[in-house]
Amino acid sequence: MRVISAPRVVADDVPLGPACVAVEDGRIVGVAAGETYGGIRPDVVLPAGVLAPGLIDVQVNGCFGVDLVAADPDGWAEVARRLPETGVTAFLPTFITAPVPELVEAVRRTAALPALAGARVLGVHVEGPFLSRRRHGAHNPALLRDPTPEAVDALLAAAPGLLRIHTLAPELPGALDAIRRLTAAGVLVSIGHSDATAAQAEAAADAGARLVTHLFNAMRPLHHREPGLVGQALADPRLACGLIADLHHVAAPVCRLAFAAAAGRVVLVTDAVAAAGMPPGTYDLGGQRVSVDPLGLPRRADGTLAGSGLRLDAAVANAVAAGVDLRSAVDAATRLPADLVARPDLGRIAPGAVADLVWLGDDLSARATWVGGELVAGTVPTAPAAGVAAGSPPGSATAGDVLDGVAPGPGGAAAVQLAPLSSAAPGVAGDPATSVAPVAPAAPAAAAGSAAGAVAVGGDPAAAAPVPARGGVGSAPDGTADGGTHRDPRPVRP
Repeated sequence: MRVISAPRVVADDVPLGPACVAVEDGRIVGVAAGETYGGIRPDVVLPAGVLAPGLIDVQVNGCFGVDLVAADPDGWAEVARRLPETGVTAFLPTFITAPVPELVEAVRRTAALPALAGARVLGVHVEGPFLSRRRHGAHNPALLRDPTPEAVDALLAAAPGLLRIHTLAPELPGALDAIRRLTAAGVLVSIGHSDATAAQAEAAADAGARLVTHLFNAMRPLHHREPGLVGQALADPRLACGLIADLHHVAAPVCRLAFAAAAGRVVLVTDAVAAAGMPPGTYDLGGQRVSVDPLGLPRRADGTLAGSGLRLDAAVANAVAAGVDLRSAVDAATRLPADLVARPDLGRIAPGAVADLVWLGDDLSARATWVGGELVAGTVPTAPAAGVAAGSPPGSATAGDVLDGVAPGPGGAAAVQLAPLSSAAPGVAGDPATSVAPVAPAAPAAAAGSAAGAVAVGGDPAAAAPVPARGGVGSAPDGTADGGTHRDPRPVRP
């Protein structure tokens, strides 16, 4: 058994403050408030920041120059290995609109991938092609179509059990039947790229839809007489709301509004594309070329935002900087997405949960990440061995050391700085919130070398022994986005 301590730990049934987390055989075996674990001194002592569950991103089109829908095994390995640099320990690769046979083939190729080291692949998110032409965003309108039973069945049959989320527009002919068919097959249906009225969105939830793809983006806007999809998503407790908190897709006050109106139902996503983590240039998004503008925003040739360059740790930091309390912001990137895809063993620090963890610095950027208890990115300080004189400097652990773990933090500039715990103020959801203030960019940390924690695609061995969920949502609306990047001045490092 190994023990990690931190000045702040976001864990079940433990107040936000100093605590210790015990890890054994890739799982969390206990959590205790204070600086020791039942009198046992910690093996790893994090001197600052926050220890949180590993982040989970349910909308990743690509990153680090890789467009996942067309990626070869080396590209997949690069993405899985490097996502932990951003604190992400599990993700859903997202395939945007294409002809149904091409999407079927992409799903089959994903199912045939070898085990990947690094972030877990929890299934596939297909976004399209059953979307509104009026709200197509960066999707190719020529490839959009109405859902048919044959098309839906083809996607389901491509690799049974691998399709986890499907985004569609519920106002299309045949869409409600498609929602019922997908839901019956165990697929989480998300409403997005839609011109649906509030009544049509409600009908979709009645049929089984439980998520809204990147709320506010690529959908009918909120109006006080016709609330549209946005209003229904905020008001309907069955729907979870995906949110791209880069402060370009959605302004800070609107992020705060979403967390207040849909408390416990906001899911932070990146909608990252191949350009994420790369220098300015031209990149691919589902067969379309997108260019990165001077602000780091991916755009189509016509200027339409096309996905984002956002990091999920930056999304958490942006939410906190916007006024959301720390625990709610972390839950939106951990517990809530885990529960949506029926993985209650992930996204929490609780006995029995998988030891996927992230150390966030005071600026809330990822400093180290563990997958299944193995440190896969970053460097963390270790406590002096017993018998070492007081005042001796601590040692360190680097990626590849087993402690039940994560991946290396990218360092880089930060959007926020955590204030001392004593300065906590009430957050949006009413819980104590660590206050934040702007800070100057920090120097990038040295990247760690190896990645570990191989995970079989579609067959995650950690899925056994689920942990009861706390406060999970039963439904999730997540709004589709048409592009953007993060306000945080850090890009994902190439």
